Amino acid sequence: MRIPAFITVRTSSSRLPEKCLLPFGEGNVLEHVIRRAKFFELDPIVCTTDRNEDDVIEEIAKREDVKFFRGHPTHKLKRWFDCCDAFGLAAFHTVDADDPFFDGNLVHKSFALLAEGYDVVYPTDSSSMGGASVGYSLTRDIVAKACALTDSEDTEMMWYYLEKVPGLRKSKLPEEDATPVQVRLTLDYEEDYWLLRTVQRLVGTYAPRKEVDDLFRRNPDLFRTNWFRNQEWREGQFAKKI
Repeated sequence: MRIPAFITVRTSSSRLPEKCLLPFGEGNVLEHVIRRAKFFELDPIVCTTDRNEDDVIEEIAKREDVKFFRGHPTHKLKRWFDCCDAFGLAAFHTVDADDPFFDGNLVHKSFALLAEGYDVVYPTDSSSMGGASVGYSLTRDIVAKACALTDSEDTEMMWYYLEKVPGLRKSKLPEEDATPVQVRLTLDYEEDYWLLRTVQRLVGTYAPRKEVDDLFRRNPDLFRTNWFRNQEWREGQFAKKI
């Protein structure tokens, strides 16, 4: 059974409007992420909102011949829970459509670690700091418990609500490299987009993450293209949980 990969995406984005539809490689950003998920032998499920503005996302999923689910526009945890029930899933991995060069190999390792008895496996520290190499592996049950503990209908920063679950069994995926490359490879700002486009042109759509990281090691100033945005992005992430 291939790992269910929930590609979480919506067209509403304030800093970079409709970023998932921007040209990227041989298609757009979302198409690239879907194809990369297939290449790494994941089972992509496009998980979007039920708003009319996201009809275009459903159309893309249909064109790419992948599963899709439409649910609550802001309550991400509920959308994931309902998606699990729609497809009869006990666990899944999150693939953010903002992260065009996620590491498929790390996704497999994360999901294998989840199977050891955890409720959630967190990304590596370098991924959480903007490296965007891997998401979260989660069980349906822990998502259900987190949903039951919150009255909020905005769970964008879902890890904040997971941490409220008593007795949470969690682990963190260890770094594979003792000195991870310093890079910001998530898509939120215009500078992110131009850097990611450059990476795609140089290494291609399906390059393993090692090739991506090696590109930055060979060009040590390349990361500066958008690194100055990282602190602003991090502050925004933490501000959203309040």
